[in-house]
Amino acid sequence: MTEHILETKNISKSYNGAQALENVSISLNRGKVYGLIGQNGAGKTTFMRIIAGLTFPTDGELYLFNNSSQKGLLGGRKRMGSMIENPSILGNMSARNNLLVHKTMKGIKEDNAEEKVLDMVGLSHTGKKKAKDFSLGMRQRLGIAITLLGNPEILMLDEPINGLDPSGIAEIRKLIKELASKYQMTILLSSHHLTELHQTADEFIILNDGKILKNLPHAELEDQIDKHLILNCSEPEKLEKVLRESLHTDNFIIQPDKSVKLYDFIDKKEELSKALMKHDIVITTLATQEQTLESYYLQLIGGVQ
Repeated sequence: MTEHILETKNISKSYNGAQALENVSISLNRGKVYGLIGQNGAGKTTFMRIIAGLTFPTDGELYLFNNSSQKGLLGGRKRMGSMIENPSILGNMSARNNLLVHKTMKGIKEDNAEEKVLDMVGLSHTGKKKAKDFSLGMRQRLGIAITLLGNPEILMLDEPINGLDPSGIAEIRKLIKELASKYQMTILLSSHHLTELHQTADEFIILNDGKILKNLPHAELEDQIDKHLILNCSEPEKLEKVLRESLHTDNFIIQPDKSVKLYDFIDKKEELSKALMKHDIVITTLATQEQTLESYYLQLIGGVQ
């Protein structure tokens, strides 16, 4: 039986009569990256704050390492690291000294814990350089390093790639995936960058108006995302006839610009090309297209809001 590292059952939260979360139930397993998706106000940060113990639910149950008692949750949170909103970084200190401060505050006795996490996030080379002189990507990595003190088994990161350039985003993506695979950490990650989440997460939890719309693994998302071929040629009517009569498919749509959106032969493009050439059809475009996570999400919530 799979051990759920973190589990919530019907977690709800209201502020002055306004419902921020409603019956949110999830189960997280060891060594996986979970992408928490939702627009501003969907309840992502509130949900993370409840898990971290920074606020309390109005209703529902939270289990950490199969324990929901007050004492059990307190112990479970000692096995958790979280970076919610802005990381607590002291600009006039080096990365190492920042970590020493947080190590003392957390009461961590482990020798060289700061050196270990600096190495994990790739900041061992920064020496005496002050954090205020770091790039934004380096500051984000330092923030993650702070959460890694104490060898957490669960990591929660709220918008860790906000404001980063493409190279910084790639750095954080690589780090997150490595922490999950190499150290078997369970990572709950929120981000507005849905394209990036698509590349990073193993499973997706989609929130809207405080409720879970979908909870699905990466493979299931890929099955649900609309994937197709786009074909262009100078004789679209002839192409349509060949697809129906010779290739025995009507699983296509003729677009207003006369291009063809074909849902078959996605993994058999070479076979398709040879068959069309045999019928003297010259294809000027043959490309694979797929729906993005962003467009899938917008479709779920009913369009741009």
